[in-house]
Amino acid sequence: MWQQGQQVEVEITDLTDEGSGVGRYQERVIFVPDTVPGDRVRVRLVRVKTQYAEGKLDRLLSPSTDRISPRCIVADKCGGCQWQHIDYALQLQSKRNLVVKTLEKIGGFIDPPVDQVLAGASELGYRNKVTYPLGRSATGQVQAGYFQKHSHRLVNLNQCPVQDQRLNPLLANVKQDIQNRGWSIYEEAQHRGKLRHLSLRIGRRTGEMLLTLIATQASLPGLTEQAETWLEQYPGLQGVCLNLNPDQTNVIFGQETRCLAGRPYLKEEFGGLTFFLGPDTFFQVNTEVAEGLLEIMLQELNLQGTERIVDAYCGIGTFTLPLASYLLKKQRGSIQPSDLPQVMGLEVQETAIDQARKNAIFNQLDQVEFKLGTVQKLLPQLGYKPDVVLLDPPRKGCDRTVLETLRSLQPQHLIYISCRPATLARDLKILCETGVYELVRVQPADFFPQTSHVESMAFLRRL
Repeated sequence: MWQQGQQVEVEITDLTDEGSGVGRYQERVIFVPDTVPGDRVRVRLVRVKTQYAEGKLDRLLSPSTDRISPRCIVADKCGGCQWQHIDYALQLQSKRNLVVKTLEKIGGFIDPPVDQVLAGASELGYRNKVTYPLGRSATGQVQAGYFQKHSHRLVNLNQCPVQDQRLNPLLANVKQDIQNRGWSIYEEAQHRGKLRHLSLRIGRRTGEMLLTLIATQASLPGLTEQAETWLEQYPGLQGVCLNLNPDQTNVIFGQETRCLAGRPYLKEEFGGLTFFLGPDTFFQVNTEVAEGLLEIMLQELNLQGTERIVDAYCGIGTFTLPLASYLLKKQRGSIQPSDLPQVMGLEVQETAIDQARKNAIFNQLDQVEFKLGTVQKLLPQLGYKPDVVLLDPPRKGCDRTVLETLRSLQPQHLIYISCRPATLARDLKILCETGVYELVRVQPADFFPQTSHVESMAFLRRL
């Protein structure tokens, strides 16, 4: 009989979708964080259930050949990454295996057509946006970093190996400036204090940066003066903003953002177009991998220029606008402006729609239309049958009514981008179970190296 606190020796054979190693002892599964397939470890059981147990690594008896030294000195404490101790080739292999197993188990697909994982040029320095909670040390020093695993204890950082390295000087120096100003730091437990988070964003192609402070209120002495100093100090910094979030919540950004110095956006180049990104604009955190997905999407669709495309959950038009631009290039010299196909983006967030429209105008893409509302409401109201529908829903996946509408509309091609294999498999099963669609290809993508997170792009074709 297993008991909490018991020590056992196991060999790690697999990884879970949350990043823990998997081993077996007496025919039962043990989940062990910070381990690698091939490790032989001694584990202390910290949680015991009937069918499984959760353990804590007590001693590494024999390391896996895929175990490497983390690039970060606080990797064993910081909750920002789970897999810095795992060779990157195994990370990619494990992510593909996760997608395959999930499609088989939840989706019911036999031998699903899953490609090798799309990776960027580097597994480090890829993040174009970071948002750090702020705190104080026991000696009163201002800290910024990520929370320790499974806790709200802050791990202080002066640099981070997975963020764009051009942001490192800001992280270290801004903390010291906040310290020198004597500004109040928010205390979550008591819901008191002012400064909550520091957010940094950079255009990977342009090098333009934004610095945003998130606070409960604006009464920080010398705030405007300090913002102007930062703008002068860092050549790539285009704007300093203040976001107000007075609520007792774990949501990071509040509803109001003020520009303190410079401009409240940066410019980024993506898919041959210019995008304007604000402090809280949703944009894929790994620019290079997102562009890789776009290229694969265009290759797979083989658009001729006459298609009608709907981008559901379109955000600021990250994929909508490059698709429209591609169609426009195909049309030149062969189709009159009045015959331009309709490209439509659907989005529930008003600020995202406003930004998408501005991006479309700036890039002179006047054949694109954006509609505000839920996908389940807007999709049945299209009034026409699109040739291609792109889905990029939140983690919970698509509402069942959306899937039913798609099975009724029957566009020739469906593209489903998902950040969660389980909901992807569930929804693909619903779309394919009546025989209307077949799963042609699944392209996993590594947007978050050094973590267990994997995104996928699935292509479905009408039979």
